[in-house]
Amino acid sequence: MSPRGGPAVVGVDLGGTNVRAGLVVEGRLDKVRAEPVRGRGTAEEVLEDLFRAIDAVMGPDAAGIGAGVPSVIDLATGTVHDVQNIPSWKKVPLKRILEDRYGRPAFVNNDANAFAAGEKYFGKIGPYDSAVGLIVGTGLGAGIIANGRLYSGANCGAGEFGMLPYLDRNFEAYASGQFFERVHGTSGRELAARAERGDARALAAFDEFGRHLGEAVKAVCYAVDPEVIVLGGSVSRSFRFFRDSLWRAFRTYAYSIARERLKIEVSETEHIAVLGAAALYFDAARG
Repeated sequence: MSPRGGPAVVGVDLGGTNVRAGLVVEGRLDKVRAEPVRGRGTAEEVLEDLFRAIDAVMGPDAAGIGAGVPSVIDLATGTVHDVQNIPSWKKVPLKRILEDRYGRPAFVNNDANAFAAGEKYFGKIGPYDSAVGLIVGTGLGAGIIANGRLYSGANCGAGEFGMLPYLDRNFEAYASGQFFERVHGTSGRELAARAERGDARALAAFDEFGRHLGEAVKAVCYAVDPEVIVLGGSVSRSFRFFRDSLWRAFRTYAYSIARERLKIEVSETEHIAVLGAAALYFDAARG
């Protein structure tokens, strides 16, 4: 089902400090609401914060709800487990709670999968049937589009490339914002500001980072062989500083046809987290 010409859908992006909800109508965001989340509060208090954001955008014509949550999800029941930065949410049957309160079907998935779905239905993955949405931020997460559909795996664990062993740790330690803090003692944002000014050490740090991310991209390609990888997350905004070193690392990929064909893009979709959550509804509606 395409968002254009399809029903109105509410998308919800839950984080440890804020929750954002939006109403998608005719393929565009008609309303957006952000509310603070009491991340250290009780499970009930966090739900109240969630409801407040949804209530502000819910319309009578909304056909369903999609929710992206930074956690492991039991997709069969829509139960979220061990939500990042919300200690009280150890096991919350979010799908049932949303459906009981709003009387509409709800679809729950992790935030990386929602990002990939959002890029498929609203962004740069649209023309492709095989793709990966790679979030390069405080961690390294990914969602997979296979045969034109979101693929989450049996236990919502597909696309966890950041957990693959790499050097003395894993890819997430070297190919996310953690690398800058751990190796260079500062944030990626600070290094980006210095790189903008032509600082040689900052540029060298990004060059080093790009080599590690290029190795991660190779692992993604060996596992999934996508047509395109779309980067999201805070570090992706500095792509111009590590683009060349990433591609240099990728040149050692074994299959020449993939080396020539792979495309790497950076997400430019505003409110992609909310749109991605709504996209979970449209993806499920395809049957």
